[in-house]
Amino acid sequence: MSISGHTLALEEARISALRIFSVIASELEQVEAEFEQQAKSNVQVIAYLGEYLRASGGKRVRPALTILSNYAVGGDGSRYNCIRMATVMEFLHTATLVHDDIIDDADTRRNRPTVNALYGNETAVLMGDWLYMSAFETSLAERSLPILDILTHVTRKMTEGELLQLTLLGRSDVSEDQYLDVLERKTAYLFSASCEIGSILGGATDEQQKALREYGLKLGTAFQLIDDLLDFTSTDDALGKAAGADLLGGKVTLPIIYLLQTEPSARELVDQVLLSKSYDAVHQAEFLDAIRRSGALERTRQRANEYAEMAHTALDILADSEYTDSLRSIPTYVLDRDR
Repeated sequence: MSISGHTLALEEARISALRIFSVIASELEQVEAEFEQQAKSNVQVIAYLGEYLRASGGKRVRPALTILSNYAVGGDGSRYNCIRMATVMEFLHTATLVHDDIIDDADTRRNRPTVNALYGNETAVLMGDWLYMSAFETSLAERSLPILDILTHVTRKMTEGELLQLTLLGRSDVSEDQYLDVLERKTAYLFSASCEIGSILGGATDEQQKALREYGLKLGTAFQLIDDLLDFTSTDDALGKAAGADLLGGKVTLPIIYLLQTEPSARELVDQVLLSKSYDAVHQAEFLDAIRRSGALERTRQRANEYAEMAHTALDILADSEYTDSLRSIPTYVLDRDR
């Protein structure tokens, strides 16, 4: 894609995002207020960190999926129980980020210091735990065993994903199947749960619930694959972290897997970066150029396109509405975003 074409695609993605989220703008404002309320505590450090994390922002994609899925099956996404559960999904996501930053020894996220950088790993671990437990405590108010089953399932999957990823850190022999397995557990299942819970609260049929569960799983996979791509193509300012940071942290993602499939001789370079955790021995610009020449970035984007198309197709059984249209637009937004 030419520079002008890429710029146009990014602008279209931003317009698409504005359109998608404007449909439920008032509901997302309620999610912000609910997040603030749920994060309150008479323990001062928890109250401070809860507000710090809320103010750190994020795209609020998971709450949006919960609300849109609810509306798409004929529910009322503005009802308090939907807003409350949409906030629970954001709590779970925030908890994973806090714990991820500890594991990755990350200093910044979204251009702000991480909790572990500000207050140490001990405080960050406990804050992440508090967010998890608060999410489950809030979800109990629904008195819904199916929803609790989904939440416990997704939390277990995310933990398994983290543990599996730890076994693969620093290894250049990670297969595509291994990587996609970790990706689904760490990222895609939470997208899936967000959609499925929204559909349950909206009174979905079994067929609708299954369709939205599948939609979320495929969308979440596409979302993370684009994250992998942006790690090598976006600017540091856009990402809120250094470009190429995943490899520096010992993580071999799909672009690297495809690079090594095409150019096995590049394994030595990859191993040097993994071992030294720096680009000192390998010139970063030359390394990124090798990835581009190999076609690995195009292959990764194609895989993301495939998952996005599967997500789009999963919605075919839903009745047309502005909310279903918004769900259909999200895969395009995901593919064309720049952060």
